[in-house]
Amino acid sequence: MTQTPVPSAPLRDLINDRYAELMARCRAAGVPLHDDAGVAERIRRTLLASDFAFEAWRSQPTLLSPQGLERLRSHADATTRAAALKLPDDEAETMAALRRFRHAEALRLVFRDVNGLDDLPETLASTSVLYEALLDLALRWSEQAVAQRYGHARSEDGALQRLVVVGFGKLGGSELNFSSDIDLVLAYPHGGHSDGSRQLDNGEYFVRLGRQLVRLLHEPTVDGICARVDLRLRPFGNAGRLALPFSAMEQYYQREGRDWERYAWIKARPVAGDLAAGKQLQDMLRPFVYRRYLDYTAFAGLREMKMLIDAEVARKDLADNLKLGPGGIREIEFIVQLTQLIRGGREPSMRVRGLLPALAACEARGHIPAARAKALRASYQFLRRLENRVQMLRDAQTHDIPDDALSRERIAQGLDYPAWEPLEDELARHREMVASEFAEVLVPHGGRTASVPAEDAALWRQACDESLDAGTMAASGFAPGDDAASALLKLPQAAPVRAMSARSRERLDHLMPQLIAAARVTDAPVACLLRLCRLAQAVARRSSYLALLEEKPAARKRLATLFADSAFLAERVIAQPLLLDDVLDPRIEQLPLKRTDIGAELSRVLTTLDEREAEAELERITEFRSSIAFRLGLAFNDGRADAVATARRLAMLAESVVVAVTALAERELAVQHGRLPGEGSGFAVLGYGSLGGEELGFASDLDLVFVYDGRRAQAMSDGARPIEGSRWYQRLAQRVMNWLTMQTRAGQLYEVDTRLRPDGSKGLLVSSLDAFVAYQRSRAWTWEHQALLRARPVAGDAGLNAALSEVRRDVLGVPRTLASVFDEVSQMRRRWRAERDRSDLVRIDLKQGHGALLDIEFALQGLALAHAARHPALLGVTANAALIAACRDAELLDAAQAQVLAGAHAELLRRALTCTLDLRSRIALRDATLDRLCGDVRDVVAALGFAFD
Repeated sequence: MTQTPVPSAPLRDLINDRYAELMARCRAAGVPLHDDAGVAERIRRTLLASDFAFEAWRSQPTLLSPQGLERLRSHADATTRAAALKLPDDEAETMAALRRFRHAEALRLVFRDVNGLDDLPETLASTSVLYEALLDLALRWSEQAVAQRYGHARSEDGALQRLVVVGFGKLGGSELNFSSDIDLVLAYPHGGHSDGSRQLDNGEYFVRLGRQLVRLLHEPTVDGICARVDLRLRPFGNAGRLALPFSAMEQYYQREGRDWERYAWIKARPVAGDLAAGKQLQDMLRPFVYRRYLDYTAFAGLREMKMLIDAEVARKDLADNLKLGPGGIREIEFIVQLTQLIRGGREPSMRVRGLLPALAACEARGHIPAARAKALRASYQFLRRLENRVQMLRDAQTHDIPDDALSRERIAQGLDYPAWEPLEDELARHREMVASEFAEVLVPHGGRTASVPAEDAALWRQACDESLDAGTMAASGFAPGDDAASALLKLPQAAPVRAMSARSRERLDHLMPQLIAAARVTDAPVACLLRLCRLAQAVARRSSYLALLEEKPAARKRLATLFADSAFLAERVIAQPLLLDDVLDPRIEQLPLKRTDIGAELSRVLTTLDEREAEAELERITEFRSSIAFRLGLAFNDGRADAVATARRLAMLAESVVVAVTALAERELAVQHGRLPGEGSGFAVLGYGSLGGEELGFASDLDLVFVYDGRRAQAMSDGARPIEGSRWYQRLAQRVMNWLTMQTRAGQLYEVDTRLRPDGSKGLLVSSLDAFVAYQRSRAWTWEHQALLRARPVAGDAGLNAALSEVRRDVLGVPRTLASVFDEVSQMRRRWRAERDRSDLVRIDLKQGHGALLDIEFALQGLALAHAARHPALLGVTANAALIAACRDAELLDAAQAQVLAGAHAELLRRALTCTLDLRSRIALRDATLDRLCGDVRDVVAALGFAFD
């Protein structure tokens, strides 16, 4: 604030009177108060903000002694001072000691907060640490007291058992309010009984221990209470046992757990007792909190909780409540927690307890846009700071702003506002923003609560009662109507739909009219509707996917457009509904598109697995590959990426996958058989064809060749089951092949072709470097050297890959006769065209046709082979687009020829990729543009001296 607040006369008198009374109390108690370093001003500012502070100082003047002031100024939290606190044996004295300790530490929190010595996160964290320290002190005292009577609790096998105290809410999130209650759940690992002379079953033992703990903290005494303890979050609430074994906890949440309990467990963490066992409990219950798939059913739980809160707000007139009212703190928490619940099962980085760290995680992963996150963060900090000051005023568990003018003035000036009105105006702005954001999240326009189009609801009812006919569908905009009517009639009768739960069927009945309406306005209504019906059947038993489409109108609209435009991408979504999230994801522009970025993102995805096990990793790699490839398809389909860039990115994605699978295969093989001696693995993977040439299609297979360091062929691995090097490499290559091609629950990675290896399908799957070199130098055909031009190392040992790159340059850099090269390349091109060209008078094969992609590729390869000895830069690239530029720079192509080839290559590749997305073969109807492009290519090829026709 720009102006210094000036207190009113009543407030000034209040501060002066209270300060004078404290001075008198100090003199009477013989407590010296040294006003150095602005102590008086800080005391006055504290008195301005807090009646609690005044009462604490008045009852304990020693807190203003030099030692007391040092405590107030100390940066150390309560942990150190709690460790030095010795509790007496007497229960009443212990309760008094705990309360005095709490008052002194709470006073420190007020003093540091109102004087700007701590920022808000520090204040909230320090408050949480204080209550953790109090819990620890009280629990240890209670354990000793109970053990004196009943001994120690043990499991059936005799292992010592301790209580696990799980903190929820703001305590669990380390962001506790000044006067908040503490939400706890009590548990213990195993059943059994105590080992004392008066034995107790563990169930009764820990109930008694829990009661003793609560009494120490919660029971009012002349010193007040130490902590307000709330145990209602336990299984079955107030009707449930005070403490349960882990097995009962797991059973409850599997069978009885409700959506609101999932939200509650987001922030849960062990705060006292057996912390290691508490971590085990968290791990045990994680599947209940965070579902394996993206979980849009979390919306339903959020709405249910919000409805209950709204009812309480109305019943208790809490509209201005900082926590529960519209635009309050709880709505910010719900926005963030909803994102956590939806994505936390897939992204462990989202499993963050505190609100601000969780919001940062949502922002970092792009799930909440930066501008929105910034606004929510500012509002949260404003509301929490104000809430804390309201509670610090009188140490009251309240979220309501006082009604009287003096209290409001004190709160405003304590927050550096000149008066209450400017603070009130800013509060209104924040609440309005939060309420607007929450409303959009909870009820997006066109989402779950949107009305269903009457006409389309009628169509769906007719489909369900089997009265729908083709004429009705045609009249409704789906002509011809036979296929559309048939698809809608079959859907309600499909086994997965008939097996749906009542809640899921209700969701489907609400969704289908929306999908029908979305399909009607696309460019291909019938095709779109047929695919949407197949998708609805595929996800019928996965309620979270139905929820996604029901909750997210933007997803419905984009999905319908996609299903109308691209048969290939539609089939991918139907086969892998997990891709629905990619249809919706606004982060498409933030895709990892560079080789290093894709590899880093894949590594990050694999680290999110709770257990590094081969099958799970392969499944996650497959999901990642499908997701990125699908997004690349969306970007190409939407016109946001051109063909050359898309093909290159698909190749980079495949390379990252091969790197990951190769590393995984090496790791698993080493577990079984150990590693071979020497640096690195001595194993390399060469990518040929479209992968090597960085020109991969959406459905391309991978041409791979495996090479190993022959010097290790006779060496033995160092594992428990050692094998010879040659067998080690053979098994490694087989494993890479098998894992790339195997079917997982997420589908298949790639088809793999290894026939380009030395001696083709008759040769060994993996060759030594020496054998590879010998074959390339003495027995390889010209067409095999053409293939080698597009080859590059894509995975494996860096040293061996460097050696292979050198071998490639040496083999391809041998001087050759121009005429013989051109003749052999032309012969091979004519042979391929005769065997494979599917062109006719009406259509042209975009790959094999006259003047099509392979004419460009063969011409470039002929130029490179013939001139590489004089122009080694030609061997520095493998992609056709880059090779065109290299040939131009070497003056093997003039500018006009290079422009013709580059333009034709880009357009032919674009059309080829489009065919794949349409699930058509790469054969296009001839048109003037296509005939001109291919004719220009044929002219350039002929001018260069090739005879492809």
